[in-house]
Amino acid sequence: MTRRTEWPDSAAGPGAASGSGEGAGRRSRSRSSDSGSPSSSRAEKGEPRDPVERARNICLRLLTGTPRTRKQLADALRKREIPDEAAEEVLSRFEDVGLIDDAAFADAWVESRHHGRGLARRALVRELRTKGVDAAVIDEAVGQLDSEQEEETARELVARKLRSTRGLDRDKRLRRLAGMLARKGYGEGMALRVVRRALEKEGEDTEGLDEPV
Repeated sequence: MTRRTEWPDSAAGPGAASGSGEGAGRRSRSRSSDSGSPSSSRAEKGEPRDPVERARNICLRLLTGTPRTRKQLADALRKREIPDEAAEEVLSRFEDVGLIDDAAFADAWVESRHHGRGLARRALVRELRTKGVDAAVIDEAVGQLDSEQEEETARELVARKLRSTRGLDRDKRLRRLAGMLARKGYGEGMALRVVRRALEKEGEDTEGLDEPV
């Protein structure tokens, strides 16, 4: 889109190009002071003045190599003082062409954070909420994890941590291992069950560990 450059009125009058003396000095000082305005700063940096084009450029930069939710992009545009109407136009267009897809984002997030960090459904829900994903989309994404898979991951986490707790008394081992699972979003019942079985395999007496310590 061709944009017409707007010039200050002082530059359009007769003698603007060849002015000299005091008048020219005033014009020179006026131009210098104008250069400090936000619009001039953006122009010097090569940023477009059209808010829609600015919003488009910002979103493309943020999406380069890193998927983001619509809310994350909307927050970024608001922080950069993009008008709401321009932001809405760009965000809707990006959704139409698939550059913004909260459902795909949520699915990928669950896959990555569960298998990479061992996070349980409760922790995944909490994280996706902070990123502005709709509740129905979150439910569908975390629904790909069933209780059996979640418990298997919990067992793997405990198995990796178990060695570092050797030498501690039973109750401290329990608290440390169950606490690790709780921080990753596992429920108390599952955490105690998994830790108890792991300690039993190491010959620990687990009598009385059905209830929290």
